[in-house]
Amino acid sequence: MENTLVFIHGLESTSQGTKAQYFKKNFPQMIIEDYTGDFKTRMCKLDRILDGKDHLILVGSSFGGLMAAQFALDHDERVTKLILIAPALTIEGFESAVKQKLQIPVILYHGAKDSVVDPYAVKKIAEKTFAHLEHQLVDDDHPLNNVFPHLPWTKLLCSG
Repeated sequence: MENTLVFIHGLESTSQGTKAQYFKKNFPQMIIEDYTGDFKTRMCKLDRILDGKDHLILVGSSFGGLMAAQFALDHDERVTKLILIAPALTIEGFESAVKQKLQIPVILYHGAKDSVVDPYAVKKIAEKTFAHLEHQLVDDDHPLNNVFPHLPWTKLLCSG
C-alpha cells in the first residue's frame, strides 16, 4: 500500500515557503496546501483535505507540527508516521488533549537554539505523548534552515 505524504507548514509560512518548495521539487506527490486562520479553521481544512486518505506520513513544521500531532491523536489509525520539525506542542492545549500515548513512529527534529518554541518543553510533552519517539536535538534555530535540507528525507518518508 502506498503512503500518502503530507507537509503542513508553520503559522507564518505558506505552501511557497522554503520547506514546501524543497518537498515540491523532491517529492512531487506530496500534498502541500496553504493553511490560514486559527487552529480550528486550519484543522478543519486539514480534515477536509485528508478525508478518505490513510497510510498517511505527516510532516509538520512548527504550528504545522502541532496540527500534524493533533491530527494523529484524532485519527491514529490512519497515520503511519509523524515527522515533526520544531513542533509547537506547547500551545493550543495540546498536552491536555492527550488521553493515551500514540503508538505510531514519531521522529522529532528540534533546534537547540530555537527561541520561538522551547525545545526542552516540547521534548517533555513529546515523551509523554508518543510511545515510539526518536528525538533529535540539532545545532540549529527554529526554522532548521541549516539542518533541514540535509536530513535523510527519502528514508524518513518511507514507512517502517
